[in-house]
Amino acid sequence: MVEEKARRAGRGGRERVLAAAADLFARHGITGTTMEQVAAAAPVSKRTLYLHFPVKDELVVAYLRSLVRSGDTLHDVLTRADLPARQRILAMFDLPESEPVRGCLFVDAAAEYPDPDSAVHSYAREQKLLMLRLVTDLVAELGVADPSALAEQLVTLADGAASRAMVLGDPGYGRHARAAAEVLLERAVVSGNPG
Repeated sequence: MVEEKARRAGRGGRERVLAAAADLFARHGITGTTMEQVAAAAPVSKRTLYLHFPVKDELVVAYLRSLVRSGDTLHDVLTRADLPARQRILAMFDLPESEPVRGCLFVDAAAEYPDPDSAVHSYAREQKLLMLRLVTDLVAELGVADPSALAEQLVTLADGAASRAMVLGDPGYGRHARAAAEVLLERAVVSGNPG
């Protein structure tokens, strides 16, 4: 019933709300953006906004899901079939040269919703665990002795690089983590493939 009401609430209302939310979240943060600001920026009535997203948490999760669908996340880099495993791993450190430098939006969302049981935090955690699984699979393709441990190190480097890039406003900051990742990969491949 709510879905049917939302569909009748106007053409493109949901998409306008998500676009407005993405822009406002980037500029002011998730918790720094009110539902009223989203409605005004969309522009939609508050009634329409709440028909699509009865609570802000639902809007934030929908926003994060739209990021995943957009193809602008590490998931897409890590699953590219046209690149060998090592290149896909190292591509995690090629941060987008955008202004402002935003860091990892899933880490940002989890930080703004620190309750681990909240829908937003849970979805962000789910995406970070997916990233770890993808990297673990890629590292395993390289034949290293302990793919799980190396994957944890690599995703920690990637998250750290994204965070530091955002704090320092340096979109090229990933180069430092990439250099460390290359050393880790080289050592792991050599020790994982003796002789």
